[in-house]
Amino acid sequence: MEFNPNGTMEPEVEIDMEGGVSPYAPPEAYNPPSKGEEIPYEDMHPFLQEFIDDHNSYTKELNAFEATIALIEGGRVDKDIDVRLRQFFTFFDNTIVNHNQEEEKYLFPKISKKMIADGEHSKADKNYTVIDVLEDDHVKSIQMAAVTYNMFVLFSRIPDERSRYIILDVALNQAKELLELLRVHIYREDTIIFTYAQKNFTNEELTEIQQKTKGA
Repeated sequence: MEFNPNGTMEPEVEIDMEGGVSPYAPPEAYNPPSKGEEIPYEDMHPFLQEFIDDHNSYTKELNAFEATIALIEGGRVDKDIDVRLRQFFTFFDNTIVNHNQEEEKYLFPKISKKMIADGEHSKADKNYTVIDVLEDDHVKSIQMAAVTYNMFVLFSRIPDERSRYIILDVALNQAKELLELLRVHIYREDTIIFTYAQKNFTNEELTEIQQKTKGA
C-alpha cells in the first residue's frame, strides 16, 4: 500500500497519543444499565490482568491510529501516513486477532457455560449470552479492518482524483467505525466480562484456565 507522495500537505494535527475516550465512541456505551460494580485491577487474578494489560497496549495503538486518521482528514497523505497505517493493520493482524482467538478458545466458553447455568442468557434463546455478542464483535472487527485496509489500498491506486477521494471518504468512515467498535469492546470486556469471571470463578479455576493457555 503506497500513498501518493504528492498528496496535499497541511499542518500536523495535535493529538494526544495516549488519548482519553475516543470522540468516535458513543458515551452511552460506557454506562450500560446492567453494569455492576467493577473489581479493581489489583484484585483481579493474574490471568485476567494479562488480558487487561493487552488491552492497555491495544489502546495505545488505537490512539495512534486515531491520530493518523485525523492527519489524513487534515489533508496529510504521504509515505509517513502509509507507514503509520501499515503499522496499525500489522498490529491488528498479528496481535489483536491472536488475543481474540485466545479469549474464544480458553476463557469465553467457560464464562458462557456459567452464564447459561445461572440463567444469564437471552430470554429468546437460552444458549445466547453476552459472550456471543463479544465473539460477534471479533468477527465484525476483522471484516471492518479488511474493508478499511482495502479501501486505503484502492485509494492509492485509482488514477481519477474524484473517485480517489470518494474511496478515501469510505476508508475514513470505516476506520472510525472500527475504532468505535474496538474501544467499546475493550471496555465491556475489562469492566463487565472480566469482573464476572473474577466473581464467578475461584482463583484455582482461573489458574487452571491460565495454565492451559501456557501449555498451548
